[in-house]
Amino acid sequence: NGVGVAVAQFAPTADSAGHLEDMRHPTRRAAARGARVVVFPEYSSYFIDPFDASLAEHAESIDGQFVAGLQSIAASLGVIIVAGIVERAEASGLIHNTVVAVDGTSTLATYRKQHLYDAFRQRESDWVEAGVTGAPETFEHGGLRFGLQTCYDIRFPEVTRTLVDAGADVVLVAAEWVKGPLKEHHWLTLLTARAIENTVFVLAADQPPPLGVGHSVIIDPSGVTMASVGTTTDIAVAFVDRDALERVRTVNPALA
Repeated sequence: NGVGVAVAQFAPTADSAGHLEDMRHPTRRAAARGARVVVFPEYSSYFIDPFDASLAEHAESIDGQFVAGLQSIAASLGVIIVAGIVERAEASGLIHNTVVAVDGTSTLATYRKQHLYDAFRQRESDWVEAGVTGAPETFEHGGLRFGLQTCYDIRFPEVTRTLVDAGADVVLVAAEWVKGPLKEHHWLTLLTARAIENTVFVLAADQPPPLGVGHSVIIDPSGVTMASVGTTTDIAVAFVDRDALERVRTVNPALA
């Protein structure tokens, strides 16, 4: 019952072309286990640490080669793929940190990160142009509505609430949650809080250590972890359904 969903944890590098193959294998495994929506981390198309000018040099448009490659994988496996990409921005030398949701024929939703990671001694805004606050980015599949947000956004509960107010039943988070003191604790606590306070499913895909904390996770509307990945390159699969959502909301009508 329900819609099969997966989080796919992997470590993007400066090899954009190779990433598509890196993403094909876990997508195939997830699809074989029943997943129809597969979520990958932030910066799946290109990543380098520390950031430099190559970030803008590898930026593409939404209708560029990388997204076309994702659509090809989605078409061959009959799934929806959600992944972070480095998108070309208007401002010279800057990019948009963007999450796309694609099926085999089209782009279903596009979200540009609003809260840039100028925290914990990092300055994402030196390289990234923030997205404009607009209509929540969602898509429908299997009778459920899925909403998109990114990494640092989960520290701001209003972002998730805006998606839920727009009808999202499942919140999809692409992340590169930077490793550091207490960061793993923050990651799991915030994701769980967003699920509990909104009574929604939360899927979050992170990059593994040494840069990310890993712990990609699928959380139910009660805040219970349904499936997760530790610190390796791997997938986790679970099934989300409206009946489970409604049962939680009947017992806990906080959202209403």
